[in-house]
Amino acid sequence: MNKKELVESIASAADISKAAAEKALNGTLAAIADALKQEDKVTLVGFGTFSVSKREARTGRNPQSGKTIKIPAKNVAKFKAGSKLSEAIN
Repeated sequence: MNKKELVESIASAADISKAAAEKALNGTLAAIADALKQEDKVTLVGFGTFSVSKREARTGRNPQSGKTIKIPAKNVAKFKAGSKLSEAIN
């Protein structure tokens, strides 16, 4: 499912226009991104939890040349599925 299909699904489920559904989806995604940028957790009970994890700097290997490279530290987004979501897909 892509974003357009998700917007159509939200619009039909909530009985609102596609424009309103897209605005709501964009607002939700922006709010989640802003919270993660501030290293907050976003918990949607039953659905899951978005969080930020720090990945330490490490050394890696370029598979083409075999040379050792340094991979810098960075923050990565994580998602842990909630119980209701896990039950729905199994």
